[in-house]
Amino acid sequence: MRRLYWDFFGSRAAGTAEHFRIHLDGFIVDMEIQGCETGLSDYTTAHSAAWCDAPEAACDLLVTRLRPHRAERRAVEGN
Repeated sequence: MRRLYWDFFGSRAAGTAEHFRIHLDGFIVDMEIQGCETGLSDYTTAHSAAWCDAPEAACDLLVTRLRPHRAERRAVEGN
């Protein structure tokens, strides 16, 4: 499992991240990708991110098509 991040900066960072998440959710549905969870993180008033926890099998497609700014490996619960 990896968490992919799309970072946004500036006074409208939170709103832009929220809007991007809507499109991210739509992409996941349209591409019939299973096992993804999306969310938002607000780090400061000028830095927010949309993120997607994605199984390894989905990462190539997400990275190639949506070009996240950064990623981290995540432990899978129950393992």
